[in-house]
Amino acid sequence: MSSTSSNAPVSYNYDILKLFTIAATFWAIVGMSAGVLIASQLAFPALNFDIEWLSFGRVRPLHTSAVIFAFGGNALFATSFFVVQRTSQARLWGSDNLHKFIFFGYQTFIVIAAYGYLNGITQAKEYAEPEWYADLLLTIIWVCYFLVYVMTLKSRREPHIYVANWFYLGFIVTVAVLHIVNNLAIPLRLDGAESYPIFGGVQSAMIQWWYGHNAVGFFLTAGFIGMMYYFVPKRAERPVYSYRLSILHFWSLIFIYIWAGPHHLHYTSLPDWVQTLGMTFSIMLWMPSWGGMINGIMTLSGAWDKLRTDPVLRFLITAVAFYGMSTFEGPLMAIKSVNALSHYTDWTVGHVHSGALGWVALISFGALYHMVPILWKKKDLYSIKLVSIHFWLASTGIVLYIVAMWISGITQGLMWRAYDKMGFLQYSFVETLVALHPLYVTRALGGILFLAGACVMAYNFYKTINSKNA
Repeated sequence: MSSTSSNAPVSYNYDILKLFTIAATFWAIVGMSAGVLIASQLAFPALNFDIEWLSFGRVRPLHTSAVIFAFGGNALFATSFFVVQRTSQARLWGSDNLHKFIFFGYQTFIVIAAYGYLNGITQAKEYAEPEWYADLLLTIIWVCYFLVYVMTLKSRREPHIYVANWFYLGFIVTVAVLHIVNNLAIPLRLDGAESYPIFGGVQSAMIQWWYGHNAVGFFLTAGFIGMMYYFVPKRAERPVYSYRLSILHFWSLIFIYIWAGPHHLHYTSLPDWVQTLGMTFSIMLWMPSWGGMINGIMTLSGAWDKLRTDPVLRFLITAVAFYGMSTFEGPLMAIKSVNALSHYTDWTVGHVHSGALGWVALISFGALYHMVPILWKKKDLYSIKLVSIHFWLASTGIVLYIVAMWISGITQGLMWRAYDKMGFLQYSFVETLVALHPLYVTRALGGILFLAGACVMAYNFYKTINSKNA
């Protein structure tokens, strides 16, 4: 840190943010392209080429991790470092070499994980975690990330820690704990990828979904709520609707979310009381989730007219609306009687993507659109009209995707549990697939539209960065 006076302007470190922003845009296109491929493979089996590393089983975990950890992770790094500097009025702590280590180390981890997925080298869990040495690398990077973030807050000029930083910090700390516990394993050899997991059986399932659901709760929720609490007020040019509600939102989310994981394991060998505990805490999550959603939406009070003229704000507010919808649907699906119909069907896939596309991707797009002109010192984006085109491509793609999956999931659930007069299953699995084919085609079309929107964004960023409207 330079010894500047308290009134001197702060020289923010934007160089590392530029790298994370470009990486987020690149990985968004890669991850969504993989999603379009596997959606197309489900609709048209002929697209399952006779190439091992392009098979559905290999590309599916690649798609999941590329969208969540590569696109979402880089967006979180970029926005968290942007927000903590701006709200603390302090330059990012640490040397440029440390910041570059975090960036290039994280990209290396992504590439190692992707290589492992495509070659079938994983720990064979639900989220198909990468090899043990990739886990160690990520742990080191995450500790450095935590130190930079906390020390920047420590050196802040502002006495108050703005609420967005609470959510970012909650995300950083909890994801570290989740990653370490879920990936505890003993390497079988130091020159190979094989490892022996610490937990097995029911304990492994429990740990996996404690990790899996809280990866949603803290990586895909808390971190992106940090975006919401900074970029929505900033873009709307209005203060947060209720600062007290934002603090209540934070603490209730932190305490309740961590217990909700067992709702993924209804009707399994997990003890019944644990399943009920997960269901109960999932239902309780309605309150903090909707409190945060209302806080974000109501921040626009007196500024609703901006939605007509500012498509970037439209991205942000639509994302908050999807957050509200997804966090209503999730607790609903955690109820045992509903879960009996929904689990293992495409309804779950639709729910996940209403959160991933509608909430995570849209809030990220809005935040990146806001940041790019600032980072590259431009007056504005190259084309606001292209932002609007992106918004409608993305919105149409989301609607096609999740409606198709809702219908598909309920159809699956009803057909799988239908019995004839003799007590035999009424439909074979193949008959179910035939009924779902039009819906799978619709899902693939929705994914193509969403990917097209991301490509429009990338082109807009390219033109903005290379424009002369500084």
